[in-house]
Amino acid sequence: MGITERKEREKLEKRQLIIKGAMDMFLEEGFDKTTIRKIAQRIEYSPATIYLYFKNKDELFYAVHEEAFQIFRDYLYHVGKDIADPMDRLHMMGKAYINFAYENQELYDLMFILRAPMQSLVDCGTDEWDEGFKAYDLLKRTVQECINNGYFPYKNVDHISFMIFSSVHGMTSLAIRERWKMYPEEAIPSMMEESMHLVMDMLRK
Repeated sequence: MGITERKEREKLEKRQLIIKGAMDMFLEEGFDKTTIRKIAQRIEYSPATIYLYFKNKDELFYAVHEEAFQIFRDYLYHVGKDIADPMDRLHMMGKAYINFAYENQELYDLMFILRAPMQSLVDCGTDEWDEGFKAYDLLKRTVQECINNGYFPYKNVDHISFMIFSSVHGMTSLAIRERWKMYPEEAIPSMMEESMHLVMDMLRK
């Protein structure tokens, strides 16, 4: 490996280390309490080194957000990649979404609840949200396959995808934030799964 290639690899590794350290801090302390200085102390770099890679905390948080959605997208993809029937795949992706949220509750908050990443898009001078769009596109492609296979009489892929995402996200957010106190805790998982099936059945009629 030449000097140029080695330097480029070291640069990428350092950037990834900064993102990993920042993700840990955001998960532990939240967005508001996390600072560049605290992140630098965590990874034993100087704040000036971090500023060589990210101009401010918003830009770093956006990078963390993208990393989180890449993990999430890979999780959904691997769950459904070997399921040929798109409706079965859609059901499995819904279950995987819920499982991911339960297993990664702080990360889920960072991805879907905190407002900061959206402001970070503006501060970074972009309207693109690459990994978030890719994750949503995975849902849309599966929904389109369901339409093509005659599962849904309604043909608008955007409307169907938004309805499914909103339903599963709403249930999941209520559950992990413990807003379902009107029901016994042990009943929540089965209620969420049955509700997801109900949404699919409604779309098929």
